[in-house]
Amino acid sequence: MPTDWILHVDLDQFIAAVEVARHPELRGRPVIVGGTGDPTQRAVVATASYEAREYGVQSGMPLRTAAKRCPEAVFLPTDAPAYEEVSARVMATLREFPVVVEVIGWDEAFLGVATDEPEALAADVRRAVLDETGLHCSVGIGDNKLRAKLATGFAKPDGIYRLTKLNWYDVMGARPTDALWGIGRKTAKKLAEQGIATVEQLAASDPKALAARFGPTMGPWYRILALGVGDTEVTATPYVARSRGREVTFQQNLTDPADVRREVSTLARRVAEDVAAEGRPASRVGVKVRFAPFLTQTRSVTLAAPTSEGDAIERAALMVLERFDDKRPIRLLGVRAEFDAP
Repeated sequence: MPTDWILHVDLDQFIAAVEVARHPELRGRPVIVGGTGDPTQRAVVATASYEAREYGVQSGMPLRTAAKRCPEAVFLPTDAPAYEEVSARVMATLREFPVVVEVIGWDEAFLGVATDEPEALAADVRRAVLDETGLHCSVGIGDNKLRAKLATGFAKPDGIYRLTKLNWYDVMGARPTDALWGIGRKTAKKLAEQGIATVEQLAASDPKALAARFGPTMGPWYRILALGVGDTEVTATPYVARSRGREVTFQQNLTDPADVRREVSTLARRVAEDVAAEGRPASRVGVKVRFAPFLTQTRSVTLAAPTSEGDAIERAALMVLERFDDKRPIRLLGVRAEFDAP
């Protein structure tokens, strides 16, 4: 009888790969995508090709820093519509298989399937995506979403890997806690301060002690992650964005409060237009401020009632702006509207 499996399909260096497919002459060269493609301007790396990553270039890094680390790189502007179009083709290709497809982003999806040969299916999926789009993908195979997602990391680039309860501790036990999907560097550091440095140590930890240190919800949940326990349900519900946002990086820092308010108002109006086009009212509005040289803070407020009305979203954004008491020059502003879960 076929066994239930979850496959995690992740397109390798997706944005950079799309750009290389559009510009074949760039194949094999370090490619960095971000902002307007001008590394002398303020913007961050959206993605970098594997060739650029060898120089230490990472997503979220300032373009100027990336240019210093990899002066030979080709810089390109982001082109969201192009990435969305390719992503749609990939997901349509996945839906041609006898699987349940759960889209979780432009470049990744979970597949739910009952089969005796998950590796064979994974190989077929990789070939189909390559034939349709020219893009390579890696596939993680697991008995739940957590393990399938982590397995993809071992499959990259352009490979297949299986991670289940049978090999969980052999593969993950000695790894640091931030190797787990859901634990970041800050949490890993706090765990290390408690004498918990590896996944296996976290799995063997006392849940009461974890709850006392990290809270009654998060503490025990970290241990559950270390045990490899995860969701086993794959749903075909279409991917729905949880928020819509706009942000702008200024080439010259803003120092005048009036200029800051004007920029937030403009961003809020644009976000309101996106919310109206989405056809779902916003329930929460947030503002992001990046102070010079590179300190980022966010604040948000829950609206009295969900709305798509521009004046209400603008008022909320300006109200949130007042919660920032740092008076340093500002290099980036962002406004985001969040939706209730569908």
